[in-house]
Amino acid sequence: MGRSLSVAARTWVAVFVVLVLVHLVAQGAGATTLADITQWMLMPVLAAVVVSATRWPRGHVVTWTLVALGFSWLGDLVPALVAEDASFLVMVGFFLVAQVAYVVAFAPFVRRSVVHTRPVLLLPYAAVLVALVALCAPGADALLVPVALYGGVLVAMAVLATGLGRLATIGGAVFLVSDGLIALEAFVPGWDLAAQGFWVMLTYAVGQGLLAAAVIGRNVAERQAPAPRPVRSYAQHPPVPDNVVALV
Repeated sequence: MGRSLSVAARTWVAVFVVLVLVHLVAQGAGATTLADITQWMLMPVLAAVVVSATRWPRGHVVTWTLVALGFSWLGDLVPALVAEDASFLVMVGFFLVAQVAYVVAFAPFVRRSVVHTRPVLLLPYAAVLVALVALCAPGADALLVPVALYGGVLVAMAVLATGLGRLATIGGAVFLVSDGLIALEAFVPGWDLAAQGFWVMLTYAVGQGLLAAAVIGRNVAERQAPAPRPVRSYAQHPPVPDNVVALV
């Protein structure tokens, strides 16, 4: 797919990779301001990758992916602009909408997903959802229902992403890990993962990047697919009579 991308798209990809690396280094070094600024830039740059790598009309999946990236950006940015006691709920709200947008984007591919092709693979996704809700339940209290709802939408996104192929399958699963880590830190007493912020942002950036790559790949493949040949009818091109029959 790389060779089929425009120069502008490849440039934005390079910018995104550099931003991710700078952000992760800032996370590890405790440079909070730099980490915040680079985080706020990730999704707009990834959206620029998608826009520059696709063509108008971009269709259903690209459009809704851009919506998802937009709400993901709001989930990164807005919590820093509101009171600290409301920031978590604001973040979850925006990311819930982003996950719903991804579900809408990937829904047309449900027949290519594990839902239809390998239903047995739904079991690991269901197990992750049950385990995540069970672990978060003691600390979630009144937020248990919203947590379960968010978990269900998140898992639905990951399941439907399998319909776009291997890249999206991995991307959806990694994104699931990222949000799962956030939930565990917020609701599980005693949860203490070393370098939590680093792992959350690494899986977040990789997950979103792989989903975007899968969507771009689908769009490029559709553009390069040969146009279907028109069906000829006898009215347009009457059959040539057999020579023997014609002589008789």
